[in-house]
Amino acid sequence: MLKIGYKIGPEQFSPLEMLEQVIAAEKNGFESIDVSDHFHPWSEEGQACFTWSWLGAAAARTETIELGPGVTCPILRYNPAIIAQAAATVSSLAGGRTYLGVGTGEALNEYPVTYEWPTFRERQAMMIESIQLIRSLWTGEKIDFEGCYYRTRQAKLYTLPKNEIPIYISSLAPESAYLAGYYGDGLMTVGEGMDTTKCEQILSEFKRGANDAGRDFEEMPKAVELFVDYTGDLEKAVENFKKYWAGAMVPALFLNKIYTPAMSAQNGKIIGKDVIQKSVCISDDPEKHIELIKKYIDIGFTHLYFHSASEDQIAFLEGYGKDVLPALKKMG
Repeated sequence: MLKIGYKIGPEQFSPLEMLEQVIAAEKNGFESIDVSDHFHPWSEEGQACFTWSWLGAAAARTETIELGPGVTCPILRYNPAIIAQAAATVSSLAGGRTYLGVGTGEALNEYPVTYEWPTFRERQAMMIESIQLIRSLWTGEKIDFEGCYYRTRQAKLYTLPKNEIPIYISSLAPESAYLAGYYGDGLMTVGEGMDTTKCEQILSEFKRGANDAGRDFEEMPKAVELFVDYTGDLEKAVENFKKYWAGAMVPALFLNKIYTPAMSAQNGKIIGKDVIQKSVCISDDPEKHIELIKKYIDIGFTHLYFHSASEDQIAFLEGYGKDVLPALKKMG
């Protein structure tokens, strides 16, 4: 069941560069991609294209690789009915090669265009309700929906998905993982280098939620993003992560009203070289990467998404595809 994926970063690259990357990922043996869905990047140095337009282009330019957002926030700047339609369209274009990853969002992407940033608990409730509406619309029936946050009257999707789209729920802490197991079809989270303690706790709570909902935990996809850089140039790797992604490494950004790239970058200044080295596997030795990845496979993850901040993503994909992926496929 092991699925080997690649994290594409619209917060760092232009949409045309990303198209080249997804084509190279498919060519080099990656089986799935996970693409962020941001209105703002983490840094003023970054980019932020419209992910759903890009996913349509990626679907048209690829043949086998699975496509999905990791993750979208279907509760504020988007109405969940629009996300249901967007995901169905990507599925139709891709011949069923898609999943939908959802989460409670960041103020970085929601507050600037809605002037709203509800509490985490309320955003959780909104996400749960949005999932119910999305699944209802995917039936192709005319939906009258009366929720606390969303309402529809005779809403119907006339272009339906080509597959039963699984919904993966993001959880970055054990406290939210139970809901992911209870309401989701799968889990998405982020690793912390060689320390798998938090991820083990997340998996445990995810399992408890799945069991309480009567779901088969063993059959559910459990995805993790892992920060890696396949290079011997430590200083350059650290520089790239700090330049584009340091804000994403600060837990406060996911809870507080930090809503501009400048604010994100300011918070990211506390991230030093030592933190990045602990969180990111930076090495040109494939065995070090395989050692890290095996830890996450051993604790129960089934879907692995590798995220590099390298300026040359094609070289990363070719190197990882040649030196690391063959060993991983033997494990799965």
